[in-house]
Amino acid sequence: MRRPVLRITLLIQARLISFPNMDSKIKADLYRYGGLTGVKGLFKGLMNPGFRYTFLLRKAGATNTYSPSGLLWRILLRHYSFKYGFQIFPSTQIGEGFYISHFGPIVINGKVKIGRNCNITHGVTLGQANRGSNMGCPELGDNVWLGTNAVLVGKIKVGSNVLVAPNAYVNFDVPDNSIVLGNPGKIIPKQNPVEGYIDFVLPSASHHAPVTPGEQPV
Repeated sequence: MRRPVLRITLLIQARLISFPNMDSKIKADLYRYGGLTGVKGLFKGLMNPGFRYTFLLRKAGATNTYSPSGLLWRILLRHYSFKYGFQIFPSTQIGEGFYISHFGPIVINGKVKIGRNCNITHGVTLGQANRGSNMGCPELGDNVWLGTNAVLVGKIKVGSNVLVAPNAYVNFDVPDNSIVLGNPGKIIPKQNPVEGYIDFVLPSASHHAPVTPGEQPV
């Protein structure tokens, strides 16, 4: 009984949104899923676990925590966190064009900052270091691809156009246009390392500054 109610709630909310008036972040997120656009594309996108979760994350981040709508979005987000294994907080700063490629364990600390057009795969952890010179959380630039089971931890800065290979461990800064391999991680300079990995980027998402989920109404 619970599953149809949740699905109907999502579809009703989607029905109330027209694409021209859709928030720019959700438009860009949706487009990452095979170039989906419009209300029909939104319905189709909501059937995809990655976009469904991202949609709820945006909605929860754009509403007051204790308002009726804020409570609804957080209840739905919590339900799908358990269902899909995603743990991403509504307060997390995530730029538009966010893409979750597979459902499975993903953990992102609420203090992490993520730029535009970032791809996350299953098993990824973006965590906090609680002591030492790198105490804090990662900050990612634009066009960053994180492979399966990649772990990024501590107050590090990962530049733009960076590919972090599966199973890599990163606790150091990474410059633009790089690949990171292995554990411990090794940086390999490369132009356009994410070519063929990050696609279906909405043109507007390539030159807007990163924004937090709560900065604009959704």
